[in-house]
Amino acid sequence: MSRAGWVALAAALLGFPLVGGEYYINLASQIFIAAIFAASLNLLVGYGGLPSLGHASWLGLAAYISAWMSLKLGLAHWATAPLALLATTLVGCAFGWVSLRATGLGFLMLTLALSQVLWGTAYRWVSVTDGDNGLRGLTRPTPFGISLDDAASFYYFALAITAVAVWLMAVFVASPFGVALRGTRDQARRMSALGHDVWLIRWITFVYAAFWGAVSGLLFVYYNKYIHPASLSITASAEGLLAVIAGGSATLAGPIVGAVIVMILKNYVSGFIERWNMLLGFVFVFIVIFMPEGVVPGVRRLFGRGMRAWRSRR
Repeated sequence: MSRAGWVALAAALLGFPLVGGEYYINLASQIFIAAIFAASLNLLVGYGGLPSLGHASWLGLAAYISAWMSLKLGLAHWATAPLALLATTLVGCAFGWVSLRATGLGFLMLTLALSQVLWGTAYRWVSVTDGDNGLRGLTRPTPFGISLDDAASFYYFALAITAVAVWLMAVFVASPFGVALRGTRDQARRMSALGHDVWLIRWITFVYAAFWGAVSGLLFVYYNKYIHPASLSITASAEGLLAVIAGGSATLAGPIVGAVIVMILKNYVSGFIERWNMLLGFVFVFIVIFMPEGVVPGVRRLFGRGMRAWRSRR
């Protein structure tokens, strides 16, 4: 994207709360949260070639830890946020050590199994999580004394976190380490023969992705002021995976576009169509058939084909 395009995008995002209603501002905030979640999953799926069905573990775990420390221990947000991120990342270190003993389908099933352990714990450990009732009565932080209770303030807060998160993930994949990660995806044996520690590269990426999944979890619990075991479910992980595949894996913009598609169908279309999951399935099948590489690469391909056809006529 050109510099003018980036300026136009920034102006549109910054000016959106001035023209959008409260419903659409809240929807945009949810899209930001889903975008961080999908982008962090894309580090594994797109750049590492490691499909995961347990990424919701990091969103739900960070949200639960932050909520529990706020409600049960009475800690302030400035303390609960870093502690929740640290604890979730440490669990990610352990889960990555276990999951990366396998690749492909084995890795996917291990991430699913481990996430189901956390999901079941959230349901059964009632003294900590309140079980099916979830943790409620939470508050939003007040960074620098600024209240985030109104829609516009939280929108700008989520936008700032999302911008930083996407930028840091972009730096990660563009770095020499990111190049090595793509090498392990495409030619793991050759990378190993060249002296690279394939397992360590994947493990570091797993932990890094878990960290950003935890960041999305903090934003999630701040937005909803409530956390339920469903946030750890396979459905939440599958929605993130659909967003990555639909938007285009191994691209920076793909997971963001996929998150927009999923969240609009989930929050807007579901108000008019009861079986919105069925519509999501049809949209996904349509994308896979006509744009198997995803929306962003597919649109880029069609645009390039159209430009070549136009030039040939000229």
